[in-house]
Amino acid sequence: MSDSVEMFTFGEPEPVLSSRDILDYIECWKNGKWYEPPLSLGGLAKCTRASVYLQSGLNFKRNMLSRAFVPHRLLSRQAFEQFAMDWLCFGNAYLEKRDNMLRQNLGLKPVLARYMRVGVEADRFFQVETFHDAHAFAKGSICHVREADVNQEIYGLPEWLSAIQSALLNEASTLFRRKYYQNGSHAGFILYMTDAAQNEQDIANLREKMKQNKGPGNFRNIFMYAPNGKKDGIQLIPISEVATKDDFASIKNISRDDLLAALRIPPQLMGIIPQNAAGFGSLQEAAQVWADNELAPLQARLSVVNEWVGEEVVRWG
Repeated sequence: MSDSVEMFTFGEPEPVLSSRDILDYIECWKNGKWYEPPLSLGGLAKCTRASVYLQSGLNFKRNMLSRAFVPHRLLSRQAFEQFAMDWLCFGNAYLEKRDNMLRQNLGLKPVLARYMRVGVEADRFFQVETFHDAHAFAKGSICHVREADVNQEIYGLPEWLSAIQSALLNEASTLFRRKYYQNGSHAGFILYMTDAAQNEQDIANLREKMKQNKGPGNFRNIFMYAPNGKKDGIQLIPISEVATKDDFASIKNISRDDLLAALRIPPQLMGIIPQNAAGFGSLQEAAQVWADNELAPLQARLSVVNEWVGEEVVRWG
């Protein structure tokens, strides 16, 4: 019988998301027709669903804006909600003005910010899915609302950009724990044997049975017979108790707090259950303070559309 020690694993965690393709901040280089955005807009769109707190916070802001919005003949509530959601998610929002033959405004239609590009020529915009599949809008027909950025004046960037790493950490922690349960690592163990087996085939059979216990059916039991075995000759050491110290709850809570700080939304307005006996304080007072300090500035920034249209299209009730 060989005296060598053989080791194998029950499954390894797999990387799910990487922020490398999202946070490569580059110059808004121009290709001759339009400027490319400094960040991947497709990556930002994916990040909004990376964490329940991020997506819920963006939806909360959209709902509060929609609740106060007064529909106009040129801008419906549904169109405004798309416009507001694009602005909150990407830091950019676009409205296309539709005119008739007499140059009378027939309405304002939101254009998906993810696919919009600012043209090199003034007042020109393009909708781009691929480089060879671009739609050029009529000059002066697009209203562009953007968040300010200290590095360039072409595109806006979302306010929650600094919380991307926290959102991805929150998601990675959840996916890791899900994988941890899915592959049976929480029920895994190290089988430590010092007793000599009767033959090598017994060891091979036991090893095969343990490999089969990963994944569905990972709670199956194993029987081991060791004639003339000694006390503690066979020991089961649970992996979850000695090695799996990923601080799941702590990671979730810390990354959640980062996201709420970036979104600037009180936790009680997000439906988060307090962990202390004192709670978060008055819900009504928190809502009033948030409306005064956050909602009002959001409304003021979106109201710049009125200057572009020439009448009060974006109104608040």
